[in-house]
Order: sequence, then structure tokens, then C-alpha cells
Amino acid sequence: MADNNEFDVADSRREYTRGGLRRADLPAEPLPLFEHWLKQACEAKLADPTAMVVATVDEHGQPFQRIVLLKHYDQKGLVFYTNLGSRKAQQLANNNRVSLLFPWHMLDRQVIVHGKAERLSTFEVMKYFASRPKDSQIGAWVSQQSTRISARGVLESKFLELKQKFSQGEVPLPSFWGGFRVSIESMEFWQGGEHRLHDRFIYQHDGSERETGWKIDRLAP
Repeated sequence: MADNNEFDVADSRREYTRGGLRRADLPAEPLPLFEHWLKQACEAKLADPTAMVVATVDEHGQPFQRIVLLKHYDQKGLVFYTNLGSRKAQQLANNNRVSLLFPWHMLDRQVIVHGKAERLSTFEVMKYFASRPKDSQIGAWVSQQSTRISARGVLESKFLELKQKFSQGEVPLPSFWGGFRVSIESMEFWQGGEHRLHDRFIYQHDGSERETGWKIDRLAP
């Protein structure tokens, strides 16, 4: 309980009035609705509309979460890139089950994806890496992600060193940098509603090879 000088989070609430989500309006598969919502998030000029929370677990079952950017999506899954020595990549190597969350608060929406993460091919990684700004390419070389460093100056010095090294040519793809594609085994759509009567629908794949093999259920809020 908060004292008189503190903010009481229990009193923080608002109504969700931006509209509902009805079963009759749902497409037969989840990706068209996801694409529609993502487009609306971009048109609404939300900060980082492609940002998603990636949840993994370590060998002890301890969950970890972090925000990364969605870089591609299609029927095969959702794609992000990372240092392959990072904590998330090491955890995915041991347990490739993953959960993704898109928190579009300003639209009273969120989307949750469950699936399995698989490493991208070297060709796919090289193609994306080549499209990045040069400073971002150099940044991938600089950081041994998730390792302990003594000070920020270590990163800045390394960045300047590599910027000089690669000033006259292309930046090669680091062997320790890659990406993952998360298959869509289930996708849940949440739309805020008045009086906490939110609309929630979950698509679950039936395991068949057919794109239309989706079961749709409404969930209680």
C-alpha cells in the first residue's frame, strides 16, 4: 500500500473504448489480421510499432524477456536478428520454444504468438545484413551481446576502431551474427473493451500442412 507521497498503482485505471473485435469479422487464418493491425499501428505513428517482446527460458526454467524488432513475416513465421552468442540465442539453442508479444497500448491492442524458433540460413542473414546502414553493420561487430563490460567507453573505442578499419570497403558479415524465424503455432489477438469486457480470440494451428488449418476460439477476458 502506498503512503500519502507515493503513487498507488492500484488506482491506475482507464476505460478501453477504441472498439471491439467480433468473430464474424475474423479471417480464416491469423496473418491477414496481424498484417492489418500492424499497418494500423504504423499509420497511427506509434513509437516502434514493429517492437516485440521475445520471451525465452534458460536451462533452469527461468524466463527472460527483451524487446527486439520484427524484420520480416510471412506464412512461415516472424523473423528477428541477433548476436548468436547472446543470452537469447543460447537459450533458444537449448529450448527453441518462444513467445512473442506486440504491445500496441495506444490502440488498446496486443498480439501474442507462440511457436518454435529456427535459425535462418546464411543467405537470408547476409541479404538482410547487407541492407543495414553501415554504422549498424559495424555495431554488430562491436558488441559481444550479454557479456559483462567495464564501461561504455569500451564499446565506443571499439566502434571507432572498426569504423576506421572498414572505412574504405564493405563490412563483412560477422560469423557470430544471425537471425531466427518463429513459426506461428498460435496467435492471440486482444482488443480492449469497456467495463473490462475485452475481446480475445486465439488461432491455433491444427498441425496440418494446409494454410487454412486454423481453429479459432474466443477467450474470456
